[in-house]
Amino acid sequence: MRKSISAAVLAAAIAIPAYAGETPSPDGARVYFANLEDGATVDAGSTVVFGLSGMGVAPAGTDAENTGHHHLLINRPPFGEGADDAYSTENGLPADDNHKHFGKGQTETTLDLPPGQHTLQLVLGDLSHIPHDPPVVSEYITITLE
Repeated sequence: MRKSISAAVLAAAIAIPAYAGETPSPDGARVYFANLEDGATVDAGSTVVFGLSGMGVAPAGTDAENTGHHHLLINRPPFGEGADDAYSTENGLPADDNHKHFGKGQTETTLDLPPGQHTLQLVLGDLSHIPHDPPVVSEYITITLE
């Protein structure tokens, strides 16, 4: 089991830089779910808290070193594996039901999803909604809403 996890992590590390923009992220920066873990069962309408270390949160359009804002990927392949990860440098990451933008600098949201299993992943975007280089992405998790 450990070998397949290591192979998956290595494959993702090689593939993800292809989806990076030009805004640098510092070594060790990470984004994570502060109150959720893979396999969690939570009530519909629960609040999800976004965690960030090694960088700061700033609203979209703010040009400040080592900052960004959160994007929540919902019910789609992990970042770097979806066909829609070919964002444009003009528009950044897509904004739709599977890609929620928190461009005002929000650090939490309420889950407005139907009961059942859902996948979640966080991606930090720069001032233009473009992932940093290297991308700052959370673990890809599956949760169940009751």
